[in-house]
Order: sequence, then C-alpha cells, then structure tokens
Amino acid sequence: MYAPIRMPGPLFDEIAAGGGSAEAVAFLVRGERTRRILLLRELLDLLDATPGILAPLDATAVWPTLESAAARASEAVDELLLTPQVGSWLAHILRRLHGTASGPPLWADAGQLAAVAAAAAVHAGTDAELLLPSRNAAVSLPALGMVRLPGPEDGTFHAVRASVSGGSLTIRTVQGPDIVVRPLDEPESEHWLPVHRLDTGPGSRAVRLDDLDPYRDLDEPIAPARLAPDELRAWHGLFQDAVAILRRGGTEPGGLRPEEISRIVPWQAKDGDAVLPVPAEGLSASTGDAFASMVIARPRDGLALAETLVHEFQHSKLGALLHLFPLIEDDRSERHYAPWRADPRHLPGLLHGAYAFVGVTGFWRERTRGTGADPAGRASFLFAMRRLQTRMVLRTLATHARLTEPGLRLVARLCETVDGWLREPLAPATVARARASAVSHRVEWRLRNLRCAEGDRDGLVNALRSGTAPVPCGEPLVAPDRGRGHWQDDRARLYGLREFEAGRSPTADELLVAGDAEAARAAYTEQLSGTGPLDPHALAGWLLAHAALYPRDRRLLARPERFAALLEESPPDRWTQTARWLAGGPVAR
Repeated sequence: MYAPIRMPGPLFDEIAAGGGSAEAVAFLVRGERTRRILLLRELLDLLDATPGILAPLDATAVWPTLESAAARASEAVDELLLTPQVGSWLAHILRRLHGTASGPPLWADAGQLAAVAAAAAVHAGTDAELLLPSRNAAVSLPALGMVRLPGPEDGTFHAVRASVSGGSLTIRTVQGPDIVVRPLDEPESEHWLPVHRLDTGPGSRAVRLDDLDPYRDLDEPIAPARLAPDELRAWHGLFQDAVAILRRGGTEPGGLRPEEISRIVPWQAKDGDAVLPVPAEGLSASTGDAFASMVIARPRDGLALAETLVHEFQHSKLGALLHLFPLIEDDRSERHYAPWRADPRHLPGLLHGAYAFVGVTGFWRERTRGTGADPAGRASFLFAMRRLQTRMVLRTLATHARLTEPGLRLVARLCETVDGWLREPLAPATVARARASAVSHRVEWRLRNLRCAEGDRDGLVNALRSGTAPVPCGEPLVAPDRGRGHWQDDRARLYGLREFEAGRSPTADELLVAGDAEAARAAYTEQLSGTGPLDPHALAGWLLAHAALYPRDRRLLARPERFAALLEESPPDRWTQTARWLAGGPVAR
C-alpha cells in the first residue's frame, strides 16, 4: 500500500501563482511518476486480460526485463518512465485499447512496451532477450534513438529478435549480419540514429531534440523526420541564445530553469494546417501526457524561443497539477474570448491559456528590467498588453467557470499575481498603445466569431428604420468561420512598433495607430465599400477610428456585432450616423 500524495500548501501556492521553485516543480514530477506507474499497471491489466494483443511478440519476457532493470538501476528506469516518449506512447495505447484512438497494427502499438523494456535494460546494463516491433525497417528505442535495419522501407511492421547485454543492443536480421549498437554513447552511424541533445550548461541535464520517436506528436504516431544538418545547427544556436536569456530569470512567473525541459519536437507542417487557430510561424503545443515536452515551429530568434519555452512549460505545470487536483468542471462549450486565439475557447482551455500567459507576461516583465535584455524595446509594450489581456481572461474564469476549491485557490493566486503587475508603473504612452492593441484584438475577434441572434437583428433594423431608440439585445450567437483558420492581428504588431516604413503612403492601420483617426476612418471606408463580403479587420478598424473621433461612442466596441448587423440597412455614407444612433449619441440629420 502507498500513502496518498499530499502537496504542501506553500508548494501549491507557488505553482498557483504562476511560478514555482525547483522543490515545487520536483513535487509535480513526483506526481507524474505515480501517474505513469498507475497507467502502466492499467496497461498490464488490459494485456493480461487479452494476451493475444501482443501475439507476434514474446509478452512473457517484457515484465521480467523491466523488473530486473529497475532492481539494478531504479533511478535510471524511473527517469526513462518519466520521459515524454514513454508518456505519450502510454497514453496513446491506453486510448487505443479503450477505442478512442487509432494507429498501426495493434500488436506493434502495444509492443512498444517491449522497446521500453529494452531501453530500461540498456540503461541498467542488465541482460535481456526480447522481440521488438520494427516499423518501416527501423526499431525505435524511447528517448535513445532509432536502429535502422537492412531492407526496403515499405511501411510494413515486423517482429525482430533482439538481445541486450552490458549496455549493448544486438538485433538479429534475416537479410544480413547482426546489428550491434551502444545506444548510450554511440555516435550516429549507418545503423544508429541517436536522439539529438541540446546543451543547457555545465552539470545540467541536456534537452532532447526529438525528430525520431513515433509518439512525439500530440496524438497519433508519425514517421521519423530527421533534421537536415543546417536545420539542426539552427536549433542548437537558437537554443543556446534562449538558455542565455532564461538564465537571467528566477523562480517568479516567467522564470524557467532550462534543464527542467525534457524534450523539444520540431514542428513540421501536415495536411489541414491551413486552418490553424494560431500562426504557423509561432506555433507551439504540448500535452499533459508528456510532461516538460513541447512541439515548436522553429522561431525567428532566441528571444522568441525563450518565450515559447516559458509558455509551454506553464502548460506542463498546470497539466501536472490537474493530474493531482480537479480544478474546473469540464464545460466544453466553445464560446469564450481568448486574446491569444482566433477561435472561441471552452473554459478548461481558457484556464490553460490564462496560466500559460501569466508565465508569458512574467517573461516580458523580466525583460523590462534592463535594455540589454530587450534591445528592440518591445518588452514594456508586451508586458503592458499581456497583463491586461490575461486579467480579462481571469475575470471570465472567476465569473463563468465552475471551479473546485483548489481551482478557486489557483485563480485567486493568479489574480493576485496579475493585479500586482497592473500596479507597476510604465510609461503612459506604452500603456495607451497596449490598451489600444488589446481592444483592437477583442473587437475584431467578436466580429469574426459572434453575430446577433435573428430576432435581435430584426429588432435593431426596425428601430433604425423607424428612428426609435435601439432595442436591447440578448447574448450573441457564436458563429466562428472554421474555414479561415488563423487571422493575423496586424494592428497589434503595429502598436508594438516605434516607427513605420518610410517612403510610401501609410495604410489604414498605420494611420489609426499613428493617431490620425479621421484619415484612418476614410481609408477603412474605402476598403469596405466594395461589393464583396465585409472584411472584419477593416470593419474593426473603422469602429476603432470612429470611437477615437467620438469618445462617448466607445460603448460600440463592447458589442461591435450589433453594428455589423445593421450594415445591410445602412450604406457607407450613413455609417457615422448609424454608429452614433446605436451608441446613443446625437445624430446629424
């Protein structure tokens, strides 16, 4: 029998506030170890109940191999079981056995357990005789690398005989001599591809850069995709730059100890990525099944990578906390605004986003403490904008989410963190630009994702025609355009810049950001006067420019979909009058 895991309150509060000492993160890792053992036990029970699943393999040798390795080198085997490679595979095969996932032949998917046992024996230096699954003429060893076999890469799956002794792995082939590799220290060769490693500094654990493991994606298995030499060099350079930046941080929200990251998976485009809810350039993702692992599209520089590492490690911390405590009831209705997404989000996703962006906000706050940490001068603007946006989402969670007692404590601590940041002084001009950028994104998001209910629209149209006061409306309908995917928030980028490109006529967005609201509104009107569908970006810009010209009409920005509902009834030369009427201001007849 094992005693229940009890998290000390101070450690919970460290994590809940968005940061976390090494001791607090280590407690989360301890919880992840327990979870992995429980999931492994469930898998073994399922395999015992249906032994035929592993029919092409020798199932009887797998568990004794793991036990022998754990008895010889328990810490090494624990570390293996905690790797993202094992975590992702274990969650995937359990989902598959419960009927909620798909993949290659079931015996090969489940047979990765034999590869885990072989990797454990390699780490422990114990002896083993096993049958391993071969995929497309290759055998994958979790967190170590891949053995390439002779023969055609024809996409088929086979069982191959292997032996482990003294840290060496021998695979017996039917088309040539045995293949012998030493996975712990052998360099890349014709038959052996080790997992790439990224250095975090003297005496610190390296981070795996994984382009091989079949379970490195977020859901179903994928093929290996070895990085080209120039791509690999780029990742090494970016990571060293990111480590140098992160070393200046601490244990507060936004700080990160690089050695606590376990794995980075370089993202590669797949079918369907045209409708991603975030830009591919800045894409990153993680899963609670693989603690301290993240899929990342190669960023433009080390600063962007450092921010992404902080962001995704926040998701890992919250995922581990959710494995210990229920925090929020699982309401999956996608209707809430997230300032970092193009699409509506459900409340659990909003909680994850808020926690991640507390880390991101803290990251930019840390960069404001010296110009050397942010030579482009963007940190103050991003800190000012993200603290506003994150607080808005925390307010949504506090008022709409059904939180458990630990969940309430978490949201309260996050609010305390962000409220403290909101009291920190910044240059008024920076705060104004940040607020304008945040409002701009929210207005455009509403125009793209919400519309008035039919009855509310008819009531507004009838009131406009009759010249009576606008009728109140109920909650808008959520109607996102799923086919468009991500929309680029160009105005936010402009608000963050200090100057625009010279030598050409300014765009409508540049006119608005520069403060020339009259010219901006005219430019937006011209963009919107065509015969095609109204552009939500330009319409949002028109409303922002109008609100700058008529500050008392800013209430329009809270429900811009109400204005959009009237445009079929109002030609462009009447938009100002329509906007003033809808906002309750005086209308020139």
